Amino acid sequence: MNTPIVETATIELKKVKKLAEKAITQLSDEELWVRLDPEANSVAVLMRHMAGNMRSRWTDFRTSDGEKPDRHRDQEFEDTVLSRAELIAEWEDGWQRLFNALDALTDADLQETVHIRQEPHSIIQAIVRQIVHYAGHAYQMLFIAKHLKGDAWQTPSVPRGKSEEYNRQMMTGKRDGR
Repeated sequence: MNTPIVETATIELKKVKKLAEKAITQLSDEELWVRLDPEANSVAVLMRHMAGNMRSRWTDFRTSDGEKPDRHRDQEFEDTVLSRAELIAEWEDGWQRLFNALDALTDADLQETVHIRQEPHSIIQAIVRQIVHYAGHAYQMLFIAKHLKGDAWQTPSVPRGKSEEYNRQMMTGKRDGR
């Protein structure tokens, strides 16, 4: 049984995942690997980085440091081209590890100490740190995808000029599933 805090964190992380996936699904296999400039990350690289981070942070997170010795962070930023299926499998594995770790928490656990790169954090601090990290990368993905898709971009939120219509739908209980 979760606590309201853990449940809220889980809900918000699921929103972050869904937001990123709204960008990912609009891109072709080739577009996933496009870098906007030589120093930029592609959506695929960001996916691999997030998956690697989640695997490292959330595997045995209460009993081992969040930066696992077998994580090779720098390699997450290399263009190791994978198929879409392989990329999605890494992505889903990372998210599943995160959600499994959160599902095991209770209110009493939130003040326990965990370590990330040997730095102590309460569990709630570690959760908030990761929400911020993952949301930042999700918005990077949205920016890249919007740039690549141009006029074909489908907004994941309320389209420009449609706020009043959206608000009316929300008030009447008739929304479009955003």
